[in-house]
Amino acid sequence: MPGDDGLVLTAEEQSMLAGERGPATAMCMRLIVGVARANEAERLVPIESAHADGCLYHGVAGLEFTERLVTLGARVRVRTTLNVGSLDLLHPGLVRADAEVAENGRRLMDAHVALGCEPIWSCAPYQSGHRPTEGSHVAWAESNAIAFVNSVLGARTDRYGDFIDIAAGVVGRVPYSGLHLRRNRAAALVLDFSAIPAALLDDDVAWPAIGALLGELAGTRVAALTGLPGDLNDGGVTEDRLKALGATAASAGGVALFHVVGVTPEAPTLDAVLGPEATTVPVTAHDLKRARERLSTAAATNSLDAVSLGTPHFSLAEFAALALELRGGASFSSSVDVFVSTSRAVLAEAEARGYADAVRDAGGRVLTDTCTYVTPVLRDGIRTVMTNSGKWAWYAPANLGIDTVLGSLAECVASARAGRVVRDERLWG
Repeated sequence: MPGDDGLVLTAEEQSMLAGERGPATAMCMRLIVGVARANEAERLVPIESAHADGCLYHGVAGLEFTERLVTLGARVRVRTTLNVGSLDLLHPGLVRADAEVAENGRRLMDAHVALGCEPIWSCAPYQSGHRPTEGSHVAWAESNAIAFVNSVLGARTDRYGDFIDIAAGVVGRVPYSGLHLRRNRAAALVLDFSAIPAALLDDDVAWPAIGALLGELAGTRVAALTGLPGDLNDGGVTEDRLKALGATAASAGGVALFHVVGVTPEAPTLDAVLGPEATTVPVTAHDLKRARERLSTAAATNSLDAVSLGTPHFSLAEFAALALELRGGASFSSSVDVFVSTSRAVLAEAEARGYADAVRDAGGRVLTDTCTYVTPVLRDGIRTVMTNSGKWAWYAPANLGIDTVLGSLAECVASARAGRVVRDERLWG
C-alpha cells in the first residue's frame, strides 16, 4: 500500500524497513526511504551494483557511521566497489598524513572492507572490471564515475554521495527518480562542435577543455554533443578522452550524464536523445581555448615544481602512451616531482608490461589507493603543478593552495624533462 506521500514499498522492502532483516538494514532503509520521499519517488528500484565514495576520510561522522554499520552486522547485498581512500596502502611513505588522518583513514577503509566491499580503491572502477550492463540500475558515487557509467556505459545512476552510497549497497535499492527515469535522460542542451578543426580535437588537452565548457554551459542539465569525431575507441573518441571530458564537466559543473551523438550507447542519433525544448549552441575554437585557459591558474610563467597525472586514475592505455613518450628520452628534471595516480588493478598490468618501470626509471613515482589532490602527497614549497587532468586542475588550486597549468600528456613529459613549462600553442592560435 502507498504511504501518504505516494511511495509504494514491496513486502520485502517493508520487511527491511521494519527491522526484520536486522538493525543495520533497517538503518540503511530509513536513509533510502527518506531520500525517496524527498525526491517524490513512487517506488524503489533494485540495483545491480554500487560504488561507494565514503571511504575517503573527511571527519569522524563518516567513520562513526560506517563502523556503526559494521557493529550492527551489515553486509552489502550487491557488488560494491570502493573509491579512493586517504592512504596509499601499497606505498605508505608517499602520503604525508598526520597521525589522526592516518589512523582514522585506515579505520574507515578497513570498515568498508568489513562490510563486504571490494577494495579496488579507485575513482575509475570501470577500469578495474566493474562495468555495469547498459540499461541496468546502479548506485554509483564519485562525480567522474557517475558521469562515465551513465554516459559511456549507459547504465543508470542518480548523483549519490557519502552515506547514501553504502546504504544502497546494503539494501540493494535506490529511489526510482532522477536519472533512473528515462524521461530525465533526454538532452536539454545541444553543443555543436562541427566548426572545431579536426587537428585540435585530436589534441588530448582538447577533451578536458570540452568538459570545462560543457560544465559551464550545462550546469546539471543533460547535454548532447554533436560534431565530435569517430566511433568509440576507433578514431578520435576513446574511453580515456570521454573519461577526461566527463570528469571535467562534473567538476566545472554538475554534469552526471552527457550524450556524444553517434558514439555513446543511448545516442545513435540526435533525435534518440533530444528533449522537447532543447536549445543548440554552436561551439567555436575560441570558446574551447577560453575553457582551456580556465583550467590554468598560473600566470604566464615557465616555473614548474611538479607534474601530476592520473585524475581520474590512469588507465592501462594511458600508461602505454606514457611509456611510449618516455622511450629513449631523457629522465625527468631533478627539480620536478612527477606522480602518476592509478588503481591497483591497472598498476598490476602496467608492472607486467614494463610501463610502471619506465615511469620510475625516468624519475617518476606511482601512487595507488588515493590521489594527489585529496591527500598530502606533494611536498611543502610546491607552487606550480602541470597536469593533463581537467579535474585535477579544477580542484587542486583550492584544495592545495597551488597554481596549475593544463597540458597534454606529451607537454607534461616535455615539461618534466625541461624543468619548466613547455606547451605547443600552435593549434590553439
